[in-house]
Amino acid sequence: MSPARPGPHDERALVVGEALIDVVARADGTREEHPGGSPANVALGLGRLGRAVDLLTWLGHDAAGDAVRRHLAASHVRVLTGDRSAVRTPVATAHLDDAGVATYEFDLEWDLPTTWEGDDATPLVVHTGSIAAVLEPGGTRVAHEMARRQSSATLTYDPNLRPALMGSAEHAAGYVEAMVRLADVVKVSDEDLAWLHPGVAPAEIAEEWTRRGPAIVVVTHGSEGAFAATSAGARLQVPAPQVTVADTVGAGDSFMGGLIDGLWSAGLLGAARREALHDVSAETVEAVLTRCARIAAITVSRAGANPPRSAELD
Repeated sequence: MSPARPGPHDERALVVGEALIDVVARADGTREEHPGGSPANVALGLGRLGRAVDLLTWLGHDAAGDAVRRHLAASHVRVLTGDRSAVRTPVATAHLDDAGVATYEFDLEWDLPTTWEGDDATPLVVHTGSIAAVLEPGGTRVAHEMARRQSSATLTYDPNLRPALMGSAEHAAGYVEAMVRLADVVKVSDEDLAWLHPGVAPAEIAEEWTRRGPAIVVVTHGSEGAFAATSAGARLQVPAPQVTVADTVGAGDSFMGGLIDGLWSAGLLGAARREALHDVSAETVEAVLTRCARIAAITVSRAGANPPRSAELD
C-alpha cells in the first residue's frame, strides 16, 4: 500500500484525456494487450504514488472499457462517469522494434462528456496531453476545460505527439502552442520537438516556451536523461539511470506523473502557488527530475506501461 501523503484530504488531481487498450506487437511476432493511453498512464502513475486522482476520459461500455476501468481502479484512479460515452473503447497498437522502441497506429475516436460527476470540484492540478489535446471534436473541449481551470489549479501538459493521428506538424503545432501558453508546467520529448521544429535545438525551444507562460519546461532525452528550463532562468540537466530496457511503453508518462508528484510534494501546486512555482529554485527542480528519471527507469525495465509504486522508490 502506498504511504499516506501530507496535506488536506480533498487535494486531488484531475487528468483529462484518452484511455484505451494498447496492443503490443513485438518484433518476434508475439502480441499482448494492456490498458493504456498517455493521460490514463499519467493518472495511473499518480495513483500508484499515493495521490488522489480522477480521470475524465471517453470509454465505451464494452469488455475493453471494463478492463480499462478495472486496471485503473486497482491503482486508485477514479474514472469519472459522464452523460455521454464512446460507442467502443479505443485501441492503439504499439509495434516494437528489436530495441524495444515503439511506433503506434490507432483505431479510435476522441470526445468528452458534456457533464460528469464532480465537474464542480476544484482539483489542485489538471493535466492533459497527447491525442486528447489535438484530435477533434474532443481537442476543443479539452482546451476549454483547461482554460476554465486556470484560475484555481496548476495546469500541466505533455504533447506526446502521435503523427499517425495528428496530421502535419504544422497542424499539430497550432494545438501545441495554444496549450503551452495555458500551461504552468510542460514536459516534452526530444522526438516530439524534432517533429514539430526540425533542426532547432530542444533546449532553445524549451527556453522560448518559458517566455510564453510556463514556469518549467522539461525536455526528456530517453537514455540521455532530461533537460529543464525555468522562467526564473535556471537551466539544468539530469542523467538517466542505466537499466536493461524491456520496452519504452509508458516511460514518458511515468516521468510526467513523477513530475506532478514531485512538485506536489514540494508544495508548488495550485493556483495560489503559481508565483512560487515561477520562483522555484534550480535545486528543487533538479531533485524532482532526478526522482522522475528513477521512475522512468523502473518503467522501461519491465514490459508495458507499468510505473512504480511509492514503496519501490522509498
